[in-house]
Parts: sequence; C-alpha cells; structure tokens
Amino acid sequence: MTLAPSVLPFAMAWLRNDLRCFDNAAIYQAQQTGLPVVAIYIATPHTWDLHQMAPIKQDFLRRRLQQMQQELAEFGIPLLLIEGSDYRHCAQQLGQVCKLGAVSLFAQREYELREQHRDQAVVRALADVGVDCHFIDNQCRFAPGTVLSKTGDVYKIFTPFKKTWLGKFRELGVQCIAKPKLQSGFQLQLPQGLQAMHAGDDSSKAYPVAEAEVLNMLRSFCRERVQDYQLARDFPARPGTSGLSAYLAIGVISAQQAMARLQLEAGDSFWHEQSGAAVWLSELIWREFYKHILVAYPELIKHQPFQKDTAALVWGNNPQWFQRWCDGETGYPIVDAAMRQLNQTGWMHNRLRMIVASFLVKDLQIDWRWGEAYFMAKLIDGDFAANNGGWQWAASTGTDAAPYFRIFNPVTQSERFDPNGDFIRKFLPELAAIGNKHIHWPHPLPMSVQYAKPVVDHAKARLRTLEMFNAVKKPGTGVPDDQ
Repeated sequence: MTLAPSVLPFAMAWLRNDLRCFDNAAIYQAQQTGLPVVAIYIATPHTWDLHQMAPIKQDFLRRRLQQMQQELAEFGIPLLLIEGSDYRHCAQQLGQVCKLGAVSLFAQREYELREQHRDQAVVRALADVGVDCHFIDNQCRFAPGTVLSKTGDVYKIFTPFKKTWLGKFRELGVQCIAKPKLQSGFQLQLPQGLQAMHAGDDSSKAYPVAEAEVLNMLRSFCRERVQDYQLARDFPARPGTSGLSAYLAIGVISAQQAMARLQLEAGDSFWHEQSGAAVWLSELIWREFYKHILVAYPELIKHQPFQKDTAALVWGNNPQWFQRWCDGETGYPIVDAAMRQLNQTGWMHNRLRMIVASFLVKDLQIDWRWGEAYFMAKLIDGDFAANNGGWQWAASTGTDAAPYFRIFNPVTQSERFDPNGDFIRKFLPELAAIGNKHIHWPHPLPMSVQYAKPVVDHAKARLRTLEMFNAVKKPGTGVPDDQ
C-alpha cells in the first residue's frame, strides 16, 4: 500500500461497543505495536434502524462519542468520528483511513451475524492493502466457548453455567487494562470524502456520558448500595438497581470493570451466595450467559425459539391488544405504569420487564417477537442477547426458560412489588386518588376516574395460554401455576 506523503504509519483502534478509555483492549493492543494510535468510530444509522435500535440509544451513542473524543485527546489519541450509513460501507470507509498510513487494525470482537459478516468483509478488504486485522474477545470476562461442561458441551441451563463460571473466576480472577499511554505530536484529519459524525438530538440528556462520572456511579453503587441489592432490586419505586445497564450496553464500562470494582468494595461478601454483591454478580453472569448462548446457537439471531417445539405455537396476535399494551392502556395498572415508564424514559425496571413480557405473551397470547422488537425500539440499554434471552425466558420458549405453566398474575405481582402503589401513581396520575387497597385493581372504576378498562380477564386468558402450550407440549410436563 502506498502511504500518503508526510504521514507517519499508525495503528488503528476501531471502536464499537467499547466506548471507554480505561480497560479498552483495542486501544491497548494498538499501543503495544509501538506506533501512534488513531481511534475510529463509524456511525451506521441505517443499520441501527434495521436492528431497531431505539432513537434514545442512538443519541446516547453520539453524545458518548463526542465526549470520548475529548477524553482521548487528553492522551494525544485522535478519535475520527465518521457518519456512515450501514455496515456494507465500513470496509470502504476504513480503507480510506488506511490510506493515511494505517498498518494494522485492532477491534473488540462482536458476536451477532451481521457484525461478523461486516468484520469478515473488512478483513478481506484491508488484506488487499496490506493491513492486518486483529479482533479481541473482551465483551465477557470469559469468551464464548470457554465455559463448558466436563464433556465439552455448551451449557443450556444457567445454574451449572454459573457454577463453572464462578470456578474459573476463583482461579483466574479479573484483570482490567489501565488507561492509555500518553502519545504526543500525532494529528490526523478525516480523509477527503468522509463525513464527520452528526450530533444527536439530546433525547438521552438525562444520562451523563463522561467516563469519570460513570466510573464514580459504579464505585458509589458497589460501595454504598449493593449490600441491599438482593432486597431492593425487585421494587420499582425504590432506587435499588445499579442504573448502569445503559453504560454496559455500549461499553462505557466493561463487565470486567464492574466485577473488579464489586469484588474490591464487597470484600468477603462477594462470595456469600445471598449477599447483595453475589446477587448483582449473578446478574452480570446472566448477561454473559446469554452472549455465550447466542454464539453457540446463531439461529437465535434470526429470532428462532430456542425450544424447537414452541415454533408450532399458534399466537393470537391481536393488533388492537398489542397497541394497548404498547401504549400502557391495558387496564392493568402495574403493566400500564411499566409501559409508560419505558415510553417516557427509554428504560424499564427489570422486575417490570418480566411482568409486562408475561402479560403480552400469556395474557394476550401475542408472539414474544413483537415484544422483543418493541423493547429494542425503545430501550436505551437495548442489547440483543439480553433482550432476546429475557423475552424467550418470559415466553417459555428459550434456554432455562420459565415453565410455560408458570404465569405471572399482574395484580399479585403489583401487590407484592409495589405494595403502596407509589410506582403506579408516578406513571398513572389518573389513579393518584385511588387508595392502596384498590390501586392494583381499581375496577370497577369510580365515575371520576378516566382509565382503561381491562383488555382481558386474567383468569380466562391464563386458561387459553395453557391450552395453547399444551397443544405443542408433551402431556404431563407441568402443573398450572399462577404467580
């Protein structure tokens, strides 16, 4: 490859879902070459839309990248932000940057099929101009394919996966990469013909994007609140969760950083099974479990059910009912408050995600893929593996799924996890005057209250769902269970 005149050779760090300076394997490996490092990010809004990425997440990415450009500049590392369109053009755009002097490319490996095809095209294109590509497994503490049973099989059930994962963790611990080394005297401008990345619309402005601030959030949670996590995490009216899911989704913090900080702050309680620290660690392991499953069973990326027999389920798919669910107008207060939280903020409490997913699938008999897509189109923390895994769990179609006969009762769930109705009142102001006793089921409604009538009767809907699943399941596989 002929280099542009008067330009020094450099190594390129192609950023994707690793939008951080600390513990960034791509930047670290690029600096190990001894060459100046240039970081690059290509925004692909057409592909984002194809993947149903929420607009709020797209804005979050753009805001974080603009902030990261300033942060990397403090280390003397230029970050080129390119406004692209879709994955098909990434190879060409990276090739244009390579003409300025790149001799190698480093990037964090991604696991979804389109991302793999994109990376394969990049490898082929850059090989033609003499640029080596290196992909590093750093999304998980233990890369997919490395947590296996004694017979070498991929775990399909979470509990044994977790046991083996913890055994490896005890043996190997966790290591994080330090901040980048300072480099000086190296500047690079976007090559002619490439467009600078557009700014966002500030729809995610409630989420700070400075890396130091996010690391402080992680530190504060692990130091001050994680000890109560196992007790507070299921109550949506309390600040019981970490609030870090959006940052994990785009890699402002890594799983390794979260685990290292948690272990440092929790001390011995890190290994006590029922402690808050151990329960939060378990949630981080669930995140890794779903990524391992995604790699082992790529048909999930094509929205196929993990349990093959459930492909024969005959869904009702009533579009009017689905719209009422989307709008938070089902007549079930906890469901409606949760959906309005999602629509208004781009986030939903995890307990509520389970409740609304169960309601869509097992009360309304609507295909889980409709809900999966709607969540991705709204969530600031949307992550394909976790979202798909969670929806298939709730729909009893996935790995380690809830038994199909275990059906959440939305009123019981509401009474248990929002006992005083505080969360409901926050997002359903029309029910503000309803007392604690009736707010979970305010029907029949007082004349003064304007609120949706129930879209279905839960008891009857539950029986329809059992019939639907019994039609494709073997007899005697379960006993009805209404939670």
